[in-house]
Amino acid sequence: METGGNFNMYEDEKPDPIALGEQRGLLSDYAFVRKQAMQSLFETLDTSSEGTVVVDSDARIVWINRSYAERFGFTNPEAVIGLDCEVVIPNSLMREVVTTGRPILLDILETGQEPLVVTRLPIKDSHGKTVGAVGFALFDELKVLTPMFSTYSRLQSELLATRQSLAQARRAKYSFSSFVGTSAASLETKRLGRRAAQLDSPVLLLGETGTGKELLAHAIHGASPRADKPLVSVNVAAIPDALLEVEFFGAAAGAYTGADRKGRTGKFELAQGGTLFLDEIGDMPLPLQGKLLRALQEREFEPIGSNRVVQTDVRIIAATSADLPALVAQGRFRADLYYRLNVLMIRVPPLRDRPSDIEAMSYAILDRLSSQRDAGHLELDEGAIKRLMAYHWPGNVRELQNTLERVALLSESERIDALALARFIDDGRGSTSEAGAQNVAKVADVTEAMPTEPVVEWKRYDDAMKAFERQFLTESLRAAGGRVSEAAARLGMGRATLYKKMTLLGIDLLAPE
Repeated sequence: METGGNFNMYEDEKPDPIALGEQRGLLSDYAFVRKQAMQSLFETLDTSSEGTVVVDSDARIVWINRSYAERFGFTNPEAVIGLDCEVVIPNSLMREVVTTGRPILLDILETGQEPLVVTRLPIKDSHGKTVGAVGFALFDELKVLTPMFSTYSRLQSELLATRQSLAQARRAKYSFSSFVGTSAASLETKRLGRRAAQLDSPVLLLGETGTGKELLAHAIHGASPRADKPLVSVNVAAIPDALLEVEFFGAAAGAYTGADRKGRTGKFELAQGGTLFLDEIGDMPLPLQGKLLRALQEREFEPIGSNRVVQTDVRIIAATSADLPALVAQGRFRADLYYRLNVLMIRVPPLRDRPSDIEAMSYAILDRLSSQRDAGHLELDEGAIKRLMAYHWPGNVRELQNTLERVALLSESERIDALALARFIDDGRGSTSEAGAQNVAKVADVTEAMPTEPVVEWKRYDDAMKAFERQFLTESLRAAGGRVSEAAARLGMGRATLYKKMTLLGIDLLAPE
């Protein structure tokens, strides 16, 4: 078939595209244009980019321009011919392009200097087989990428700050030195805690509320080989039952109505490699106990609404103020979960069982409060210390801290005596336990046995007047047989006024009216 022009084209013949292009002198033939464009594109990118590299089907370098070789420390480009691309260009993904045959059109390559914007393209033969790949480092020649670099730098900074913040938030906040006390009970608790830190078995902390179970959990994690990994805490009692499973194991995107479209990561995944602290585990609902037991035994779980099996490496520390054996007997706590958790049990003693620690603990609390308020140092006189030791502290360390914090805020003097302290203990009732009274008696016996020198104790005028008024009102109440109305009438004051003074001065009722 003849066509317009100086040559004939037949169906079974294909003319040379370059010759065709030259004969016509026009860029009107697709094959010719394509070949010329590819050649021009390569030359342009090689000239204007920061570097060019070509690899073979095994990702070995077959050509690299001088500027790119020098960027990675090679003055002679020929020295890198035949080397694996990763040896010359760390973090290179050229091997991925050769393996998959798919281009990576725009990427950021991290180097020891500034990051590079790169493009990677496969090289294929006439049969479509990948025989190599070519990569270009497009750096500052492409000014339009400046906004992308700015965004990238900002996101990198924000990501780093967020990671540091999360890492700090999920690290141990307390150590064994934070567990103040040198009594036999305190030393034994810390000894068991240090022993637990060296093991990887579950730990069960039992003790009344406010005894310092969470502090001990932090100390165990901080002294363990997992200390540089996350410490994630879950208060079982503070989370509604319906949300606990999601909180523990997470959920896939759209797993339930109202679920996050991106899904939710559970605490088990967040604690990966570290420690998961389960506070008040005695409040965990029975249905969830079974899934928790399986996660502990099999070291795997499935997020809600997902078929994905997540492998977990987490150390468990559980704590409760409840009587777990009693809950097991009542069928409210699974026996198999109890035995799984109760590998190493530590009973945290209540404050009333370690009265000799109260003075040191009180001063540690007062010092912390003084530094927080940037105020003067508060001191406790001997009477105040005895008063603290005589009280039974049902709220334990938490109640002691609350009491001393109120004293620090409302006390008019930096020296706190028993009278000033009395109105803050047990809401002004200042009741003492039998054990507390015995503790004070022991301290008194030791004090009396010690040689003493005459000491003149000076009091402020206000303190002396309060002491006198307290003694006067106490004797008046005793004379009236503890009847407040009768004592108020004899003193010539209203009953409400007398009640108010009794509260302010820490005077207990001698007997009910």
